Amino acid sequence: MSRMHIDHAEIANFAERKVNLQENKADKYRAQVQRLSERLDNHLAEHPDFALKRMMLAGSLANGTALRSIESIDVACYIDSGEAPHDIAALLNYLAEHLCQVFPSVNPERIKPQTYSVMITFFGYGLDVRVLPILYDDSAQWDGNLVSQEDGALLRTNIPLHIEFMRKRKDAQETHFVQVVRLVKSWVQNVESKCAKFSFKSFMVELILAYLCDQGMDFSDYPEALKEFFHYVARSNMRERIVFADYYDPLIVDPLPGPVQIIDPVNPKNNVGRLCANEEADAIVDAARVAEDEIDLAWSEPTKESTAYYWQKVFGSPFKG
Repeated sequence: MSRMHIDHAEIANFAERKVNLQENKADKYRAQVQRLSERLDNHLAEHPDFALKRMMLAGSLANGTALRSIESIDVACYIDSGEAPHDIAALLNYLAEHLCQVFPSVNPERIKPQTYSVMITFFGYGLDVRVLPILYDDSAQWDGNLVSQEDGALLRTNIPLHIEFMRKRKDAQETHFVQVVRLVKSWVQNVESKCAKFSFKSFMVELILAYLCDQGMDFSDYPEALKEFFHYVARSNMRERIVFADYYDPLIVDPLPGPVQIIDPVNPKNNVGRLCANEEADAIVDAARVAEDEIDLAWSEPTKESTAYYWQKVFGSPFKG
């Protein structure tokens, strides 16, 4: 068996060298966001009626699943719903104007509305920050309506609960859950680099793996865990409904539109896979079947060189074996 040539240790080493965001850089980026948050807090202390209420790290960096190839930092910004416009274009301009007040030393040309967010561009240090607007109605639990970065729809969400949700799975399989998430994301990037029409959202990847974690999948053997992930995607055809019980009763979840049913763990009315049409779901399933076959072929090869060839098909040219 070719697991003698490339096994868990080799995949873990590849992840550490080529996939994972280095811890010192992650700490640097988190500190960057902390400084921004503190600036807003200071501004609020002087102007308590100011419309921006909180800035909070979000996305893969908050969850500890960021890749080495990270290009920007996601930061959720809570905006007083009673003060801000609800038209998306007007809301983004409103957010940009208020960010300029919080950060007067930043050239306004570097605080620019994008399609569904506002980008703060930094030169010389750190990463650019993508500010995601959340219309906030003074909820003590920090519920709010997030502007979807896919289509601009307002989606009820709770960033602290999302982070807590992921932390539970990380604690259940310390180190290994996060690592397998990163490895699958690396596979997604490799497939996307070869097929422009292929799309597999990071949040969907994280939720599928969270579901498999809850089902008792062992993440500690990386080759086996990857194979199990691909097998599940292929077997389920991306049409198996995934619902979590952390913050609501799964029995209350009504039927939602779309062939892919991955329900937001903090909002039973939000189908995270709602924009994944049949064609896109089929492309994910096909890619997963190919990846599972490539791992099987790698395990049947007699030499390290030929084994590495198939693992390179899974992860792309960065994998050297």
